[in-house]
Amino acid sequence: MPATPASLLVIFGASGDLAQRMLLPSLYGLQHAALLPAGLRILGTARSEYEVAAFRDLVADAVRRNVPAADVDPASLDALLARLDYQAADSSDAASMQRLGERVTALRNGDVLYHLSTAPRFYGPICDALGAMGLAGPGTRVMLEKPIGHDLASAIEINDGVARVFDEDRVFRTDHYLGKEGVQNLIALRFGNAMFEPLWNARHIQQVQITVAETVGVEGRGDYYDTSGATRDMLQNHLLQLLCLTAMEPPARFEPTAVRNEKIKVLRSLRRIGRNEVQAETVAGQYTSGAVGAKVVPGYIDELGHPSRTETFVALRAHIDNWRWSGVPFYLRTGKRMARRSTEIHLQLKSVPHSIFDPGAHIAPNALTIRLQPDERIELRVMSKTPGLDRAGMRLSEVELDLDMHEEFADSTRRPAYERLYMDALEGNGTLFVRRDETEAAWEWVDAILDGWRAADVRPRPYPAGTWGPASAIAMTERHGHTWRE
Repeated sequence: MPATPASLLVIFGASGDLAQRMLLPSLYGLQHAALLPAGLRILGTARSEYEVAAFRDLVADAVRRNVPAADVDPASLDALLARLDYQAADSSDAASMQRLGERVTALRNGDVLYHLSTAPRFYGPICDALGAMGLAGPGTRVMLEKPIGHDLASAIEINDGVARVFDEDRVFRTDHYLGKEGVQNLIALRFGNAMFEPLWNARHIQQVQITVAETVGVEGRGDYYDTSGATRDMLQNHLLQLLCLTAMEPPARFEPTAVRNEKIKVLRSLRRIGRNEVQAETVAGQYTSGAVGAKVVPGYIDELGHPSRTETFVALRAHIDNWRWSGVPFYLRTGKRMARRSTEIHLQLKSVPHSIFDPGAHIAPNALTIRLQPDERIELRVMSKTPGLDRAGMRLSEVELDLDMHEEFADSTRRPAYERLYMDALEGNGTLFVRRDETEAAWEWVDAILDGWRAADVRPRPYPAGTWGPASAIAMTERHGHTWRE
């Protein structure tokens, strides 16, 4: 039975950094586009004490700082502010939670979406408090931010805490990559076009590369990042979600259960990389001082202020042991302070089985590259005749068929990821959210890698900021006759 659009959104952590940078500006975008449910009220809550007027000033300032000035419409901003209310609360203080519960009861006029934009250790206590007050029954749902734990055991503990109060079909775990236009376009490209599916398998594809490269450093998040690292922060969620969407079988329908059933099959088919495999199949790195975009930047340890073995880069060679992908390596890499910002999925097809051209003619394998950021485009590399007359035989050149999504859809508004995710969560559509079994299967696979590193005493290899990571990451692919796309 379809969910009813929420009449009340309660944001825990409403004064925090994520809320100010992404959540509140996204709600403004939905307001400006007239996409919020009619009559929706928004209740902010955090430990900070604010009068309602002061909270509205904070929201207005966050919108003006994080939305392009040309897009800030005073009437739309005023309409958003009119929806807002605020009630301070601390999950460890029963009296303050009781006052929050009374405010929720007073504002509620239908379904409620609770968005827990807090540290995950608070998810269980917040859900317990909501349940104890009778505010987590039918007609309510909860939206959670990553990371769900720092390993499998902690993920299970957090999920159990939420599950004591909310049924799984009312839990919306956020991976903001799934809200990006480019990621959703991957689904459209694969399953909306007949030309790709016959080639999307081990018979025709030689290798797949998935890269999420950042030019930024830890940017003031050193205390968090040093307990996380690239593997927990990026590989366990973003990269594995991109892997699932690239490799999954066609779902019967584009709806939550069907899509997530196919993603979990991919995660359960991933070949384990454990103690016997980590040194050959994985590389950990940590950036040192260097130059990014002609700007000299310090190394990770310099930014952190103390020695650390936390990896800021990870690359690995994964295999999916099923009929579609048997034998095809999936190279995954992510890192900070790399040469350029890029998120892309690159599929290299196998070479033609026999060349009819001159023996000296170079025929490069066809390749499909789906760029997700900073620009969204689809590139198909094919061989073409080089123009001109040549008695020595036909000369071939590699050319790109390039679709620039921004140019093609210049008249369409590009939506931030949280606008999509908020709209879906408010309406009860869980297709672009992560199910519990996905989260735990991903952690189980990643935990084996981390355990292998500990057992082998793996130390991250240094790489200068502004490069593509340690040389050993290049060697890992070249041992198998492949090269990273740069």
